[in-house]
Amino acid sequence: MTVEPSVISTGIWLLTALLTTLAMEGWAALLHGRVWHRSLWKLHRSHHRAHAGAWEANDALSLLHVPIAVVLIVYGLRATPSLTQEITLGVGLGMTCFGGLYLLFHDGLVHGRLPMKWALRFRIPRLWVAAHHLHHTGGRAPYGFFYVPKSVRDRVREAQQIPVRSPRLTLTTTR
Repeated sequence: MTVEPSVISTGIWLLTALLTTLAMEGWAALLHGRVWHRSLWKLHRSHHRAHAGAWEANDALSLLHVPIAVVLIVYGLRATPSLTQEITLGVGLGMTCFGGLYLLFHDGLVHGRLPMKWALRFRIPRLWVAAHHLHHTGGRAPYGFFYVPKSVRDRVREAQQIPVRSPRLTLTTTR
């Protein structure tokens, strides 16, 4: 039995997109802890303060990856078919997928900027909210969002901070 080249191509970029989506959590945590909370604190600080507007200076940091993802997707769609072209498309789509999930759950659910309260019916999103609340009140780990380390899960459990409803986070200016 032979497999159509298009099926192989689709499989390559789908697998690459999935792996990139997962890897972006580590990349985001690294940037957040090592760059946003250090050299780019002047911009990121706006995210750790209560604000009334829909936009904050920190939003610029989230947009930094958009042009990279767009270029990768456009190249992946327009280049001569090859392994590099399929991988490039997958990386761009994975970055976009992670960005969309982050927008929905971080900005939407945790910070109430989108109508996502329905997700609080599930334990994992409630854990994300509680872990992010710990980050904002203590300014330390977790720096990632979707992966909550066991030590943080234990702190959340001890503090019984898994809220039933989406709170507007009480934000502080700590790093």
